Amino acid sequence: MPLEPILIAGAGIGGLATAAGLARKGFRSIVVEQSRILGEIGAGVQIGPNAFHAFDYLGIGDEARSKAVFVESLRLMDAKSGDSITSIPLGEEFRQCMGNPYAVIHRADLHTVLLDFCEASDLIDIRTNTLVSGYEQDGKSVSLHTSQGTINGAALIGAEGLRSPIRAQMIGDGEPRISGHATYRSVIPTERMPEELRWNAATLWAGPKCHIVHYPLKGGKVYNLVVTYHRDLQENISGRPVSRREVIQGFEDIAPQARQIIEHGQDWKLWVLCDRDPISNWREGRVALLGDAAHPMLQYFAQGACMALEDAVSLSHCMENYGGDIENALETYQNQRRVRTARVQMNSRLIGDYIYHPDGTKAAVRDHVMSNMTTEEWCNQLYWLYGSNGLES
Repeated sequence: MPLEPILIAGAGIGGLATAAGLARKGFRSIVVEQSRILGEIGAGVQIGPNAFHAFDYLGIGDEARSKAVFVESLRLMDAKSGDSITSIPLGEEFRQCMGNPYAVIHRADLHTVLLDFCEASDLIDIRTNTLVSGYEQDGKSVSLHTSQGTINGAALIGAEGLRSPIRAQMIGDGEPRISGHATYRSVIPTERMPEELRWNAATLWAGPKCHIVHYPLKGGKVYNLVVTYHRDLQENISGRPVSRREVIQGFEDIAPQARQIIEHGQDWKLWVLCDRDPISNWREGRVALLGDAAHPMLQYFAQGACMALEDAVSLSHCMENYGGDIENALETYQNQRRVRTARVQMNSRLIGDYIYHPDGTKAAVRDHVMSNMTTEEWCNQLYWLYGSNGLES
């Protein structure tokens, strides 16, 4: 194993999961983060069975389960009519098929689970208020240039998200693709949620060029609300406070039952969704990308955090198998992850177009196909995604 530590740029979910995975294999790491205070922005995140497979591999499965809300179903509703399209039960049959449950969790709680493990480990050194500016390598080690000076290590993992400086130097592919889709997020106390909608489910109301998502968090004490609309915005916006009046624009033709969710939201914040096209190479010598730095995707498959967790599993597994042979370990990691993550990236775009946001005949086809599927059929169709922990493609 290398004497020098593995350098990890970014202390989000992907970066901390990578540090945790490496520590489980006996590797030291230094995690650098530009923020002064460690934490996660945003609200809820859905975690499929594949995420729990990854948690178990990383040794934090019990801790993650203690923070999660285990929803009973995935509900798809017609936002225009208010009718149910389908409901996928997430009970015993689903869990037995996938090997783990489906759940939702607050991003901050998930981040805390990872952070607590990392802060308790003697093999992990976390350095905040450290801005990454670039790297150099000589075939034997990597030098990471930061606002706090140069840090040397055996390898470098870029896990700084959508606008990764490490990716910018390695790939040089410019700004992300702006989808134009505006997503507004809010978290409200359960008592503010309409009583008839307090379902223990991850619910999606699908409408023309728009959708609404809601599900319980923190043991059912609050509800996460997410509203998305095709506004054709071409500005990079992340977490900007907006009025309820802005949020509800475009939802005039939505059924009152669904629209009232927006009326009950408060402290709305706006994100403009971005992603990138899949790429064939995200490794250069002893430097590799991970999570959104490698394969940023739209939110529609609810797999961004899950894929980062899988990446961490794959990377730590490959590092253990190859020991000190860093370049072969990183090459194997990339080859193991490239096609699977690209498939999820591409499907995330397709789901937005053909499942969440269609109208007319396209919506009718969706309703016909999905309303007639059994739990067994759903399990068979989704096993490729939920059955892996990151070591199977």
